[in-house]
Amino acid sequence: MIQRILKNKIDVLTGKGKAIILIGCRQIGKTTLLNEMFKDETSILRLNGDEFDVQSMLSNISSDRWRSIIGNKKIIVIDEAQRIENIGLKLKLITDNLNDVQIIATGSSSLDISNKINEPLTGRKWEIKMYPISFKEMVDHHGLIKELRLLPQRLVYGYYPEIVTNEGNEIDLLKQLTDSYLYKDILAMSQIKKSDKLVKLLQALAFQVGSQVSYNELANLLGLDSKTVESYINLLEQCYIIFRINSFSRNLRNELKTSKKIYFYDNGVRNALISNYASIENRNDIGALWENFLISERIKFTDYTNSYANKYFWRTKDQTEIDYLEEYDGNLHCYEFKWNPTAKASFPPSFANAYSNSTFEIIHRDNFEKFLGID
Repeated sequence: MIQRILKNKIDVLTGKGKAIILIGCRQIGKTTLLNEMFKDETSILRLNGDEFDVQSMLSNISSDRWRSIIGNKKIIVIDEAQRIENIGLKLKLITDNLNDVQIIATGSSSLDISNKINEPLTGRKWEIKMYPISFKEMVDHHGLIKELRLLPQRLVYGYYPEIVTNEGNEIDLLKQLTDSYLYKDILAMSQIKKSDKLVKLLQALAFQVGSQVSYNELANLLGLDSKTVESYINLLEQCYIIFRINSFSRNLRNELKTSKKIYFYDNGVRNALISNYASIENRNDIGALWENFLISERIKFTDYTNSYANKYFWRTKDQTEIDYLEEYDGNLHCYEFKWNPTAKASFPPSFANAYSNSTFEIIHRDNFEKFLGID
């Protein structure tokens, strides 16, 4: 299943004289996307950075050596490019000396990409982030009615490509995904020795979706210091497992100024971490699932459509709160998330009075489509 939004973005940027860097966690479909895009092309050179012979071949390379490897190919696709030593400098040789060759490189760690690719390619690259399949993409694929019928399933199992395309095997596949990727690849990449602590941290974060996160409380729970907890969270964010949203604070004295919420990019991964695959009718965390789903899907939509906005939540010391808000074009757009369409919520008067340039909307299961880009 090809992701049309990303295909269109890559098509537009191809041939513009810069490298295209496609980033996102493993098993997200980066290789599948590129294989589908270029399956009929004969001018493609494909290299896999995980393969030792490719690493060896590119270990000490010049622009002349690149020419002999590339031959008459016009597009080079390099999977897991961060595995290749000094890959940024090696790609720079192509962008500087082989102007008629388009580089498309993929990577699964923003830390590695930043250290090994971004800096050497400053001004010479386009960076595109890839997420799990989005609600909007599935609507485009088979229509709104069918995707709405599948919503309870998506809230539990998520949108990883292999999960979406293998109905009936979701639990086994999610277990394999988390065991092979979260617990092995990340630990090996980061050389973390206390793997049990990282597992427990992930589980604690899964239970705290939608709530404020305290590094000190997590540190006490795990038997670590708060700086180590923060470094682990940084790693998980750089590997596109979780993301943080900061608290909004401008005018009011009792606003929380340094608080954070942490969400998962995929509901299925979150549920796999706590081994809870119960249907939504039998869950006491439907509010957290709904909030995580809406915010992760909103981020996919705004990123893919270049709808840039600052993203926050808002809370005061007396627990008055707004689930989510975006700031763009000088205005604040506030949202409260409710699974039940009849649930009540109101715009906090203290916020409305302090920030006159703001709007408020309740997003529930009967009206959420527009929030996720469905007209």
